[in-house]
Order: sequence, then C-alpha cells, then structure tokens
Amino acid sequence: MGTYMANPETVERQWYLLDAAGVPLGRTAAEAAVLLRGKHKPEFTPHVDSGDFVVVINADKAVLTGRKAEQKYYRRHSGFEGGLKETKYRILMEKRPELAMELAVKGMIPRTTPGRKAMTRLKVYKGAEHPHGSQKPVARSIGGNA
Repeated sequence: MGTYMANPETVERQWYLLDAAGVPLGRTAAEAAVLLRGKHKPEFTPHVDSGDFVVVINADKAVLTGRKAEQKYYRRHSGFEGGLKETKYRILMEKRPELAMELAVKGMIPRTTPGRKAMTRLKVYKGAEHPHGSQKPVARSIGGNA
C-alpha cells in the first residue's frame, strides 16, 4: 500500500463559520489557520492547497488578553525615510477589527504560494451578518467555546 498524496483536482472544500465573540483573537486566528490549510483533514498534504473556506463573524467582539490592547502595535512602513506608522491594537480593534483578524491569521499561514492562495478563502466580518448564507457554512466551536 502506497502513501496517499492529495492532488488539487480531488480536493473538496467546505465552508466553516467561526464566531469570534468573547474568544481571544489569537485562538480564533489559530483555528482559522488550521481550517484554511486543511490540517484538520486526514488527507492533508503539505504541498497541496487542500484547505477550506472560513467565515469569521463578530471580529469586533474578539478579545485581546493581558495588556496587548495597550502594548501591542500594528506597524507598517511606506518604504520612504521616516515612513514608519504605528497604531495601537486598541485603536485598530475599534476602527478596523477585520484587519486585526486577517493579520493574526496571516501570521499563522506559511509564506508560500499555497499560503497566499489560502488567505483568499478567509472572509472576516465586523458584525454577525455575512453574505455567505447560500454556501451553508458549518458552525465550528473555537477552543473552550462550545
């Protein structure tokens, strides 16, 4: 019996719904990263993009544990001299919680072609409403949140 290798033609993708309300940001991001990569599937193959679609709702209600809201910064640089811009995560979570969630998930996905392709299947929404009802996403609990 040989080793099973998944190929892109045989991958079946599902839709999952993660509710981030009251759950730590990192825990939600870790669960989303596992689903996007397909590591929860028995036919997981590292070099094949076998992940699923993930819809994260209530990103604005995700929790930052400890003192991360005041101590952690989102930094970006324009490429020009003196072009560093910093934003505290407290402000980022108030203004653009979707970006905070996407950045957390992006940090947990490999920086490869399958990783970039997986990030296109992540859909993050600020509130509880999302336009993917027709795909019938399966609700999935996060960590200790049953």
